[in-house]
Amino acid sequence: MPELRARWSALADRIDSATPDGRDRSVDALRAFAILGVVLGHWLVTALTTADGGLSGTSPLAHLPWLAPVSWVFQTLAVFFLVGGHVAAGGYASARARGVPYGTWVGQRLGRLFRPVAAVLTLWTVVAGGMLIGGAELNTVQTLVKLVLSPLWFLLVFAALTAATPLVSRLNPLWPLAVVAGVDVWRFALGGPEWIGWVNVAAGWLVPFTLGAAWSRGAFARRGPALLLLGAGAVATAALVLWGGYPASMVGVPGAPVSNLNPPTLAAAAFGLAQCGLALALREPLARAMRRPTAWAKVALVNLSAMTVFLWHQTAMMAVTALGLLAPADLPGLHTVPDSAAWIAARLLWLPVFAAALVVCWAAFRTYEQASRRPKPGPTTAPNTAPDTATAAVPRPRTATAAKEITHV
Repeated sequence: MPELRARWSALADRIDSATPDGRDRSVDALRAFAILGVVLGHWLVTALTTADGGLSGTSPLAHLPWLAPVSWVFQTLAVFFLVGGHVAAGGYASARARGVPYGTWVGQRLGRLFRPVAAVLTLWTVVAGGMLIGGAELNTVQTLVKLVLSPLWFLLVFAALTAATPLVSRLNPLWPLAVVAGVDVWRFALGGPEWIGWVNVAAGWLVPFTLGAAWSRGAFARRGPALLLLGAGAVATAALVLWGGYPASMVGVPGAPVSNLNPPTLAAAAFGLAQCGLALALREPLARAMRRPTAWAKVALVNLSAMTVFLWHQTAMMAVTALGLLAPADLPGLHTVPDSAAWIAARLLWLPVFAAALVVCWAAFRTYEQASRRPKPGPTTAPNTAPDTATAAVPRPRTATAAKEITHV
């Protein structure tokens, strides 16, 4: 163990020394926490059971409503869009200053998003086809494919907002928030059509995205506005849940008449404001914490493979669940109905196994993400524009070495 700690410490020191002095490490920390929050949230509130034969999806939130506060902790997409708006607005401003055309800038950014997606889609096309040919139940295949594809919706929204950065980066967040409120009034108070709610897929996530853009322009240089955002968002969320009829869960619950997430509701948007306010208020403590080489190294390495972690975490969970079917009986917390505290305790014990499976997926598929970030000849990104990942903080040769050393330990 002392040798392993020494190797990790040496690696952390190299990553720390390679990071530009002007880099805002809190941005990378918020991105890493947002991604890991989504991963842990999915692992905790998604269950595959054999109760009806084959595998079918359900959620402990449908059986144990008192678990709703779990979704408040792990539904962190608003923070991801906040960071995305900050990075996109700053990156586009930097690109314009360096004379980089819009087409080149947006092509590079979208390429970083979608290159890793191709690997996921290819593998699961083969797997789904093989399962159907092998006689698997159609319901089982549909359940698994839906779990793989469902997280991809946010990438499409994120890509669209990124491409629209020149148009929306200076938009006041109150405008998309007003659209979300108007759509909800139409849907729930005036009996409008359900399809109109999907307008909020763009408007709802545009709220934190434009907050991030405002952050890049210095709108939250002081802590006061962030705390005001946190307080107002928290009070509005509580009011909407207690008296507005919105669900307490900030993620979708199977069988529930209304989902706060699909599509986003005013309650989800208000909750996102509170999350963004908290994230912005914590920037300085995070920046101080990231000055420790070991803490920064963990965040930097997560950011290097953020898309890989996000895209493959559901596959890792499903792989463990499928292998568990080889056992002579259903395994608690893996195949059983999530309707008791015993299931929660068992599921917590499975989380390290899911994480180990995710490490295997990471080792197999991380190259699809990192290959798209290899440095190309040309101007470098300014330190304070917060590039998409921590790649700029670790030169490519050292990145490869770091990844190998972490894998070995």
